[in-house]
Amino acid sequence: MAQRVRKAVLPVAGLGTRFLPATKAMPKEMLTVVDRPLIQYAIEECLAAGIEEFVFVTGRNKSALEDHFDAAYELEDTLVKRGKKRELKQTQEATIRPGNAIFTRQQQPLGLGHAVWCARELVGDEPFAVLLPDMLMAGEPGCLAQMVAAYHEVGGNMLAVEECDPARTDQYGIVGVGETVGKAFRITSMIEKPKPADAPSNLFINGRYILQPEIFALLGEHRRGVGNEIQLTDAMIALAAKQPFYGFRYHGRTYDCGSKAGLVQANVALALGRSDIAPAVADEMRNLLTRYGSREDEVPRPA
Repeated sequence: MAQRVRKAVLPVAGLGTRFLPATKAMPKEMLTVVDRPLIQYAIEECLAAGIEEFVFVTGRNKSALEDHFDAAYELEDTLVKRGKKRELKQTQEATIRPGNAIFTRQQQPLGLGHAVWCARELVGDEPFAVLLPDMLMAGEPGCLAQMVAAYHEVGGNMLAVEECDPARTDQYGIVGVGETVGKAFRITSMIEKPKPADAPSNLFINGRYILQPEIFALLGEHRRGVGNEIQLTDAMIALAAKQPFYGFRYHGRTYDCGSKAGLVQANVALALGRSDIAPAVADEMRNLLTRYGSREDEVPRPA
């Protein structure tokens, strides 16, 4: 039987340069989608999957992340006195229990593989999940919960995958598809950003992983890959020679909130799924679409 996944690693050390100046003094993971920061969606996804401990791999100027998941005594006291029960509940639900959130620093920007390696002593000798908070998963049950259910059947290492436009495989890590095993399939190859003619499929790794602890020894070799960085994909390829890797086709929608367009799309989609604000948002969307239609030359531009 596969060992239970209790811990999650969240690499949150990036500078967020795509969103400057918004991220000049605020972590990109604190950018909001409707009324929650991106990082909270990732934590809620973890909790729904049974994760108990959270390892945040941070960098400089990321203290807002730690504060967000801490108890806010003054705020909670004010909400109690004003009788704002709903807001109090929302605030308390954004608090991680004492001792269950651990923060460690990635002191140099050496890549995703290095960020995961920085969590090695905190994860220890057990399987763990990795979530890239930029990738917001909209689905029920959540992506990680779906993965954990599949993982319990097959064990090993597991990557969530989705289909992309076959012409855009050079933008993603792509996997080769082998035999079906339970709710997953055996991964036969992993290639980082292959040209469409060289891609083994159009299934890309979407930012959710369940990995065995042996990955840390391989990451600890600090071999540089694409961009002269320590790549997680390179270590996974090496580990795949020793342990099975499975792909899980995520049933839901992914929004790449590492891009401006993806963040806006996520805000619109999740707002339209909220009964309290959907009517107003839908009305404005209809007005905008009627006004501008699909003509590129009519889309408003910044002054």
